[in-house]
Amino acid sequence: MLSQLNLPNLLTISRILLVPILVVILLTEVDGKEFIGLTIFLVAALTDFLDGFLARRRRQVTQLGKLLDPAADKILTSAAFISLVGLDLAPAWMVVIIVSREFAVSTLRSLAASQNLVLAAGTSGKIKTTSQIVAISLLIVSSKLGSLQQLAPIALWIALFFTIYSGIEYLVLHGRRVLTHQE
Repeated sequence: MLSQLNLPNLLTISRILLVPILVVILLTEVDGKEFIGLTIFLVAALTDFLDGFLARRRRQVTQLGKLLDPAADKILTSAAFISLVGLDLAPAWMVVIIVSREFAVSTLRSLAASQNLVLAAGTSGKIKTTSQIVAISLLIVSSKLGSLQQLAPIALWIALFFTIYSGIEYLVLHGRRVLTHQE
């Protein structure tokens, strides 16, 4: 396990460690919490790009990284979305759909991994992730956007659309393969 603690995996772990800090900042009355929260969220989201990029570039892809990276992504976005519900910045029903999709895909990936199958993320999943990052970012600072405040709910609807679309696509493309796979 210690041999797998390379820079990409340390970045992934740092993303997980930033989550409680993000939640505390968002849910407490701190001056400038919107911009502090946005900065923490974007730094954490940036580690998602960097860990994968560095792992491939430095040939440091590990089993730990393959398991930890998607979990870190789900932890970050789920915690951010749930915090936004607590702040009345996102409707609970939308967040339940988004988080449920993440759990469904994670469950399918775990089942596939137990069968030594690798389910790669597709283009729609990458668009989903990007749209979620944009939506969360805009929602965090929505009270500071002035006349552009309506961008946040529009971004959330777009994220919801891509979340549902990519979830259905993922389940259709991989569900049968995983459920019928025999060792």
